[in-house]
Amino acid sequence: MSGTLALVGGREFTEGCSFDRDLAHGSDEVLLVPAALAYENPTAAIERATEWFGAMDVGVRVLDVYRRAQAMEPEAVAAATDARFVYLTGGSPMHLRSVLKGTPLLEALVGAWNGGATVATGGEAASVLCSHMVDSRGGAFTVGLDLVTTMTIVPRYNQWSPDKWHRTVELAQKGLPVVGIDEATALIRSSEGEWRVEGGGGVHVFIDGRRAELDALPTQLNPLLTEA
Repeated sequence: MSGTLALVGGREFTEGCSFDRDLAHGSDEVLLVPAALAYENPTAAIERATEWFGAMDVGVRVLDVYRRAQAMEPEAVAAATDARFVYLTGGSPMHLRSVLKGTPLLEALVGAWNGGATVATGGEAASVLCSHMVDSRGGAFTVGLDLVTTMTIVPRYNQWSPDKWHRTVELAQKGLPVVGIDEATALIRSSEGEWRVEGGGGVHVFIDGRRAELDALPTQLNPLLTEA
C-alpha cells in the first residue's frame, strides 16, 4: 500500500503548516531534498526546516543532490530507499525536473512511497510531479515528471492573478482537474486514497472550466504507479 502524499502550496516550514506534525508522527527523521533550490538559497530553507521539525523532536537529514549526476549516486539512492518521511522543497520546477527525471533517485523515492513512506512536496515540487506541469511564469503547460497523470497542481494559488488562472483552466485537457493550492496549505492523500485539506488556506478545484468539490478528485494519481 502506498504512503501518505502531501502536496503543499508553498511557504513550507512556516506558521500555518500545522499539518507537518501529523505528517511527521512516528518518524524521528525527515529526509529533506532541496534540489529545486540549487540556484537560490538552499541554506535558508534547510535552517528553517531544521528549526521547524526540531520543535517536533524530528531530526532533519539533508540529501545534498543539486545536479543530475548526484541523483545517480548509490548513496543518494540508498538514503531515499530507506527514508520513511521525505520532503522535497519548492524552488525551480525546471531544475528539479532536470535533476530527477529518469534517475535511480526518482525511482527510489517512488519505491519508498509505494512502500508506505510519507512524501511531502512543497510549492513547485508539487507541480513538477505532474505529467501536465503548469509553467508558473505564464500559466501554460509543459512536461513534468509523469508521476501524477490524473490532475495538475498549481502551487501558490493565492498569488495567481485571475487572468493567469483563467488561462490555465482554459488550456487544460478536457476532464483534467486543475488544483490550486494556497501557500501554507496541504492537499493530503491518505494511504487509503482519501483526500483532505489542512493548513492556513484553501484548495481550489476546477474541471472543464467549472469549480468542483474535493471529492471530484480521483483516488488514483497514476494507474501505473499506485494500487489505490
